[in-house]
Order: sequence, then C-alpha cells, then structure tokens
Amino acid sequence: MNMPEAIAFCALIIGLISGAGILLDAYHRRLKHREKELEFQVKLAEAEGRQRIAGMPQIEERLRVLERIATEKPSDLTAQIEQLRDLDMIDGRADKKELSA
Repeated sequence: MNMPEAIAFCALIIGLISGAGILLDAYHRRLKHREKELEFQVKLAEAEGRQRIAGMPQIEERLRVLERIATEKPSDLTAQIEQLRDLDMIDGRADKKELSA
C-alpha cells in the first residue's frame, strides 16, 4: 500500500465514522421528539379522563331518575316524564343564554 492509498483509506474511514455519528445524532433527536409526542398524548388523555370523570355525577343523577321512574307506578310515569322534559328545556335555554353571552 503506497502513501496515496493509505491517505484515501484514512479519509474513507474518517468519512464513515463521521457519517455514522451524524446518523446516530439524527436518530437520537428523532427518539427525543417521539418521547415528547408520547408525553403530550398522555397529558391529553389525562385531561380527557378528568373531563369524563367530571361528567359522571350528572350521568349518575340521570340514571337514578330513570331507575326511580322505571320502578314507580305507571300512572305517575307520564307526569314525571313531562316534568323532566320541562327541566331539560329550562336547562337548555339557560345553556344557550350562557353560550350567547
């Protein structure tokens, strides 16, 4: 092996090592970015879970009302359904007023 071939071989090895370092750094940055994305998704899922938990008392209250209606006498059933519709209409109007304000 003469001198120009040795210099070319060294340049090739240095180039390969440098290229591998650049690729490794790009891969490391990609992993960090993916980790941040996953952390964001976890935070988003936690927020959605808190919103669902916050809505649970309303759902439980409606379920209790429906259970009470189903177990009571049929003659009272129509009157109670009408009362609930009236309450929903009042709540619906109040919600619309809050949204427009």
